[in-house]
Amino acid sequence: MDFRDLSYFETIAELGHLGRAAEKLGRTQSALSKCISRLEEDLGTELFQRIGRRIVLSPSGALLLERAKILRRGLDESKRQLSDFSKGIRGHVRLGASTTMAKLLLPEVTSQFLASAPDVTMELTIGMNDMLRASLQAGHIDLMLGPLEETDPAFLSHPIVSDEVVIVAGADHPIFQDKMEMASLAGYRWMLAPTQVSTRRWLDARLQSNGLAPATVQVESNSIVLFPQMIVRNRLLSQMSRRNLGPGRPGFPLREVPIPGTTMHRIFGALYREEVYLTPAAICLLNILKNGADKLLPPPPPG
Repeated sequence: MDFRDLSYFETIAELGHLGRAAEKLGRTQSALSKCISRLEEDLGTELFQRIGRRIVLSPSGALLLERAKILRRGLDESKRQLSDFSKGIRGHVRLGASTTMAKLLLPEVTSQFLASAPDVTMELTIGMNDMLRASLQAGHIDLMLGPLEETDPAFLSHPIVSDEVVIVAGADHPIFQDKMEMASLAGYRWMLAPTQVSTRRWLDARLQSNGLAPATVQVESNSIVLFPQMIVRNRLLSQMSRRNLGPGRPGFPLREVPIPGTTMHRIFGALYREEVYLTPAAICLLNILKNGADKLLPPPPPG
C-alpha cells in the first residue's frame, strides 16, 4: 500500500468529489480514479459509493480513513522527532511530581538529566496524584512522576519502585503507650490528604472494614511531608511513605506507628499520555527514569 495513495484517498474522502480533489491536489481525475482502484484491489473491498454526482465512503472506506489519519499522524510525528534529534537535545520539559518523589528522587534525576542535556529548561509542578493526573490529561505537563493507581487507557506508565505508606506520629504521642491494634486508632485526631487522594481513601476503607469510624481530620493538607513538626506539636496521627522516615529524611522526627494491617502498598512510576509527541528532551528524561531511577532512591529505613 502506497502512502501517497492513502494521502490522496484522505483528500477525496473529505471533499466527496473527484473533480474538487483533483483540483486541490493538482492531479487529474483519471489519476485519482486509478489511485482508488489500486487501494480497492489491494484491500479487496469497495471504498466509495456513488450518490448522484458525489461519492461517499463505504463502511470499509470509513474504517480506512480513520486508520489513514492515525498512520499519517504517526509519520508526521516521526519526522518531527527525527528532525528534533538531529538538532540535539534542547527545548523545555514540564515534569509533575508527587512530594515524596520530589524530595527523594528529583535532585539526583535532574542532576543526571541536566548533565546529559545542559541546554534544556525545566518546569516542575509538585502536587498530589489527582491534581497531577488532571494536569497530564489536560496537556499542562509532559511527564508525571508519582504513585500508579488504576489502569487508565489514556496514559502509558512505567513502574519504578515499590513503596509503603504507614501511619506516623511524634515520638511522644499517646498511641505509643496503647496496644498496637486497629482499635487503638479510634479517638485520635489526624492530619491527612484530601478525600479524593488514594492514601486517604485507603485509610478510611481500612478503618471501616474493621468496624471503626472514618478518621477524624483536624488538619487537611495536600503536602503532608512538609509539616512533620505540625504533626508532632499537635499530637496528630498522619500517613507518610516509609522512605521519608528516619534522621536526615523529610519526615523526621516522625515515627511509624506499627499497627498490623495499616500499611498501604503502592508502586511509584512515570506516566505520560499515549499517542502524544514527546520531545527529545522529554524522551531523555523518561529514559533516565526508566533505567535505574530506583537505584537513586534511598532505601526504606531499617525496621
